[in-house]
Amino acid sequence: MATERKALFVFFGGTGDLAYRKLYPSLFNLYRKGNLRSHFAVIGTSRQAMDDDKFREAVRKSLADSGNRADSKEATDFSSHFYYQAHDVTNTAHYSVLKEAADKLDKKYKLEGNRIFYLSMAPQFFGTIAQDLKSQGLMSTNKGAFNRLVIEKPFGRDYDSAKQLNDALSKSFEEEQIFRIDHYLGKEMIQNIEALRFGNTLVESLWNNRYIDNIQVTLSEKLGVEERASYYDNSGALRDMVQNHIMQIVSLLAMEQPVAFTDTDIRAEKVKALRSLRVYNVADAATNFVRGQYGSINDQPDYRHEDNVPEDSTTETFVAGKLLFDNYRWSGTPFYVRTGKMLADKFTRVDVVFKRPLVDIFAFPQSQNTPLAANVLTIFVEPHAGFSLQLNAKTNDAGFSTEPIKLDYLVDAEKSKDTPEPYERLLHDVLKGDGTNFSSWPEVSYAWKFVDQIRRVWDLQEPQFPNYTPHSMGPAAAEELIQRDHREWIYRLNK
Repeated sequence: MATERKALFVFFGGTGDLAYRKLYPSLFNLYRKGNLRSHFAVIGTSRQAMDDDKFREAVRKSLADSGNRADSKEATDFSSHFYYQAHDVTNTAHYSVLKEAADKLDKKYKLEGNRIFYLSMAPQFFGTIAQDLKSQGLMSTNKGAFNRLVIEKPFGRDYDSAKQLNDALSKSFEEEQIFRIDHYLGKEMIQNIEALRFGNTLVESLWNNRYIDNIQVTLSEKLGVEERASYYDNSGALRDMVQNHIMQIVSLLAMEQPVAFTDTDIRAEKVKALRSLRVYNVADAATNFVRGQYGSINDQPDYRHEDNVPEDSTTETFVAGKLLFDNYRWSGTPFYVRTGKMLADKFTRVDVVFKRPLVDIFAFPQSQNTPLAANVLTIFVEPHAGFSLQLNAKTNDAGFSTEPIKLDYLVDAEKSKDTPEPYERLLHDVLKGDGTNFSSWPEVSYAWKFVDQIRRVWDLQEPQFPNYTPHSMGPAAAEELIQRDHREWIYRLNK
């Protein structure tokens, strides 16, 4: 049986695309499962004028758009907990009206003072909102009640701006009250990394530089920038994907086993791993990271001719790089990462490439055997979830030849339907106060320090863009990056 959680949600940016597409349907799933029942309320805020009925109608439409029946009694009962408040986040007086509404709902639904403030809007307002929430008395003072602040990315655009933002938030909220959301950490197979590693002696005993040759992380997107061009051109793939999503995945792959499966212990080990990540000097940054920008093909314009993109833009839409950890477990084992838009397909995967046997006893002089293939453990994150393990086995012919075979496990369609969406998981974690799948400030800071050095080097160079064809796997430089180390990407278009 699900445990009911009591809380008031206040969504800043409550009429935005993210709220309607992801947040409200995720709350509805929690409601259907019993994690939310009668003791919850939602206040949506934005600048536009709207009454409660209109807001509830918009919420029910968002449920319908996500595949739920908007006219069901369950949807109607759920939306009856929603209230709307026009709000200018820069106007201190508006917080008094918001406080009055919050206190009223707290009494009506017996919420015991528990409050969750979700900031789904431009990050330049984060500090202002946090400050006014405290100064204007919106944070609960009830004994035993919680106040939690959830913020969407981007968390700064470099280390200095991220620290400035964190300092502003820290004046009103303690670190354990701040939930920096990264929806990749809510994905089923990303969370499975810990189960795979620490739940299997077979895997964890080999999870080191003695047996693993390299690890590859690929986040591939098939579409271009679409309506996000204005945001994306000020961000680029390095800030938009590497600093947060990829660095979080890499930290889970590289971390040591925590003392216990708790958010504080897991975060501590992730921070240790990121502390040991080598921050490159200028020469190494230029060598170990490459960037790209997609060109045109058929009716698809190149990036510089997308709507709202400057024709001389040097913003990268592709990044590939090599990460090195200077610690006992991973010294000498590279982590290769790549991500980009307008690539061959949409998928996320991790490929763990094990070292080949030191001696290939099957390569005797009279044999026609090809060299033994490397064992590869693949974690499929999306669109399909599961694992694949590539082993070597004997062929079933009369001689003695070997061939690579695969042991596959994919989550079936029936199980997939029951798998919670990332935002559903993460909102549930916020309700529980579990910070395991959220980024702590030390993690964010170390990630920015690493990424900033790459950015500084790139800002000194004029790139030759565009440099890759849409629906490929990026520029030739990405292949050269890994081939230079006498390795190859496990996922390739010709395989």
